[in-house]
Amino acid sequence: MPARLVDRNPVVPSDQLIAQMVPPAMFDEVSFSSYIPDPNEPTQAAAVEKAEEFANKAQKIRSKGKRGLFGKKTPAIGAGLYLDGGFGVGKTHLLASIYHSVPDPKAFGTFVELTHVVGALGFNKALEELSNHSVLCIDEFELDDPGDTMLVSRLLSELSQRGVSIVATSNTLPGQLGEGRFAAEDFLREIKKLGSIFESVRVDGPDYRHRDLPPAPEPTSESELTERAETVEGATLDDFDELLAHLSTLHPSRYGKLLDGVPAVFLKNVHPASDQAIALRLVVLADRLYDAGIPVTASGGKLDEIFTEEMLAGGYRKKYLRATSRLLALSRFAAVS
Repeated sequence: MPARLVDRNPVVPSDQLIAQMVPPAMFDEVSFSSYIPDPNEPTQAAAVEKAEEFANKAQKIRSKGKRGLFGKKTPAIGAGLYLDGGFGVGKTHLLASIYHSVPDPKAFGTFVELTHVVGALGFNKALEELSNHSVLCIDEFELDDPGDTMLVSRLLSELSQRGVSIVATSNTLPGQLGEGRFAAEDFLREIKKLGSIFESVRVDGPDYRHRDLPPAPEPTSESELTERAETVEGATLDDFDELLAHLSTLHPSRYGKLLDGVPAVFLKNVHPASDQAIALRLVVLADRLYDAGIPVTASGGKLDEIFTEEMLAGGYRKKYLRATSRLLALSRFAAVS
């Protein structure tokens, strides 16, 4: 019988929380030169150039600093870059390229991961641990939780004063792509203390995960799902509701560890999430599955129907659309693997 995720109870020691803030494995080998700009989207080539400039600036800031009274060297103000665009245009590729091109120590994580680290370590400890970094890369900066946004804004402000350069990405919703710098304006307003250091760069284009691809794969039957799970060594097979219940017992910072070593995930009896709290846990799980490149196969409902129309019309729309995009990519991966 296949293993089950619900039988796993991973623990992440606090001293490893920042050490594990690195790009997902799928971005281990990326670079500025491996980003292939869409010739029909000139903002993409411009974004590569700006990202390289930022990386060079971050290195110089960290190495030089500035001399204060009595010749004591103090860090210069960190640089700031904000990559604003739709889903699947390569912003994370550029973010990881920046990470790979600057010296250690450095950190890379999603906005949610960063808030989890601050929550687990405490603000002062997190600040202390990150203050010697050359750069902090934040993927999927989110503005839907005022408390988290202001907490991270305070952290970034203090890190910047200590010479840490900061680069962030976020998503403009597809329906807002024609509205100018909508997301960028929101971002700069919410982190107003830092607005002066951030250069906002637009990255346009279609979602590469779904270019010229068919719709989401149809769910398999439960018997076929079980049979396929049994043929993949190390794969997990879970009832959807049981997995949701298990996720509620784990801090989201442990979801990545939950998936360690899992080559494929099989879910039976998938159905739309019943409430916002469950849906948000699924978003974090989808992110960790995508980071690890783990194919997902489901029975019951389709993976693009987990989040209801009501949820997609609410304040967490960006999160749900991103998670759907990633789950579809993983389900297509499973269909051909």
